[in-house]
Amino acid sequence: MTTGQVIEITKRQKPVAQTGDGARVTGRRLPCCRPSSNSNAHPEARKIALARLDLLSAWQKYRAESNDRAETDKRFLALYSSGLILYNVFNIIGKVSVRTLYSWAKLLNDGVNSGDWQNLLPGWSYGEGEPGLTPDEKAVFQKQLLYSGKITIGTATNLTKFYLAQNGKESPSASIKFRRWAEWFKKDNYDIWVLSREGEKALKDKVERYIIRDVSQLEVGDVFIADGHTLNFQIINPITGKPCRATLVGYLDWKSYDLAGYEIKIEENTQCIASAMRNAIIRLGRTPKVSYQDNGKAFRARFFTGTKDFNESGLTGLFQRLAIKPVYAKPYNAQSKLIERFFGEFTESFEKLTPSYVGNSIANKPAHLLRNEKFHKALHQTYVPTIEEAVQMIEPWLKYHRAQECPHVKGKTIGEVFSAGRGMGVNLADLDDLMMDSVIRQIGRQGIRFLNAEYYNEELHGLTKQALIKYSFSDLSYIKVYRPDGTYLGIAQRYDLTHPMAAALGDAGDMEELKFRLAQQRRLSKDTRKAVRGIISGGKDTAPGWGSDIANRPAAIPYQSAKQLGISGDDFGDRTIPDEAVAAEDYLNDTLETPEAPLIRPDFDEAHERYSWHLKYGFQIEEDMIFKRDFESSDTYDMLFRYFEKQG
Repeated sequence: MTTGQVIEITKRQKPVAQTGDGARVTGRRLPCCRPSSNSNAHPEARKIALARLDLLSAWQKYRAESNDRAETDKRFLALYSSGLILYNVFNIIGKVSVRTLYSWAKLLNDGVNSGDWQNLLPGWSYGEGEPGLTPDEKAVFQKQLLYSGKITIGTATNLTKFYLAQNGKESPSASIKFRRWAEWFKKDNYDIWVLSREGEKALKDKVERYIIRDVSQLEVGDVFIADGHTLNFQIINPITGKPCRATLVGYLDWKSYDLAGYEIKIEENTQCIASAMRNAIIRLGRTPKVSYQDNGKAFRARFFTGTKDFNESGLTGLFQRLAIKPVYAKPYNAQSKLIERFFGEFTESFEKLTPSYVGNSIANKPAHLLRNEKFHKALHQTYVPTIEEAVQMIEPWLKYHRAQECPHVKGKTIGEVFSAGRGMGVNLADLDDLMMDSVIRQIGRQGIRFLNAEYYNEELHGLTKQALIKYSFSDLSYIKVYRPDGTYLGIAQRYDLTHPMAAALGDAGDMEELKFRLAQQRRLSKDTRKAVRGIISGGKDTAPGWGSDIANRPAAIPYQSAKQLGISGDDFGDRTIPDEAVAAEDYLNDTLETPEAPLIRPDFDEAHERYSWHLKYGFQIEEDMIFKRDFESSDTYDMLFRYFEKQG
């Protein structure tokens, strides 16, 4: 084999030639690629050329002492291919043949620059030059690639060749050349590629320059950024009781990267933004200087249905009253990407770990929600939390988030940076009046029913009209109640159910709760009777005189038993004196020896108060005996008297 024979090309890329100044010339095959000594070679080409030089040097040394060159070449290539020698060189240029070695040796020693490693530079381009397509191929192929449907390169190649064949035009270029041209065009015209295939938003996000802001010039509380996030796990809708995906609207402090406050809502509206701001202000302890809301069409349509422009939503006046400057971003503005990154971390480290996680798309569904995944369905225990339970789940995660290093203040955690900038506190009444969501509800005897719970305040006793209530989903333990004219009635606490057998089966807390409820009933009933007495006894009597002769009637006959009257049962025919009346005589006789009772009995608010009075002064008449029997058979007696008898 002589060095003048045709050599192999170990890679199938298109060979190129180089001009004297190092520029690449594509489109034709040259016998060698010998750049000038001042050529600026591509780093990959430089590495390959030097590896080829090392391989040639080792080959020449190995065959120098051998007479049988052919057998020596075979042994050398066997050692080289097995990795026993020149391991790093093999990783760069791979396997070679004897013909290739002879060809490289000829290139190295040929020409003026004999022995120069640059003679071994590979003869293919690395994307610097435009691959050569025919003008017809280029014109059709480019239109296919820039179609907004994002046609793949392979499909565009096939369509181009088919179109040219249908129109009687040739397409001599191979498919790989079309692919290289597409990759070259994308790198050289990335802005055109992105705008044509993906649109303006992608152009802004991927190509155009963005402003790098110096966050070190901000302080905690200077700027709050708001955005909405549809939760990727289900919660119980407090209105319907069914699972749903709610919306979390949060305010992120720009300086500390901490979620200052948030609100979870079922029905998206601008009040959700105000409520989230309220919670953020409470935690910060002062009002921020700037409140930034994304005013893009997509954000409004997704989270605040029916709101065409936040400038017309009332938020401006709401925030300005608190000396907060509202800022509304333009559509497709990337300023809110900071909080979007936060929500991405929230999804990865929290939402995906919740038992009711459903994902944000079909591709991101968990395994137990996919079809025919019986194994995962059997293992998975789905539990859908309420809004309050979701808040209780989020708070521990926020502790984890706040323990991470602050991206804007090195050496400090997010929580430390935020805590250092907190204020002294704010007037909650002002925030509640402005920023809590409100709704009209009817007042009943049990108070106000809202979200399947009862809320009660003693100020609601005796009212049967409508009231305006203000609430926050982040804390449903209370609501604020107002009259329709705006008069504040107070805070109504959520009314928990009472243990049905607090004395016998409940704990000390259940007994205390029962005593409080009973005392509350007595107090409110006493206030009502006092008000009635004041109305009836006060002022001039205006009642008609139809009952004025009642005072002249004979007094009622005092109680007498049948034995005392000397009447036998036969005098009544089949009628006999009830057993209860006979039993009452024994109680009556027993009580005659008790201390003398007061001449005027007090008014008793509750049955157990009367029973306690009788235990001291005795049961004196039949009515007292009947009351005693009825009360001792009641649940109240079991809870308040029999329980303590057993304890004694």
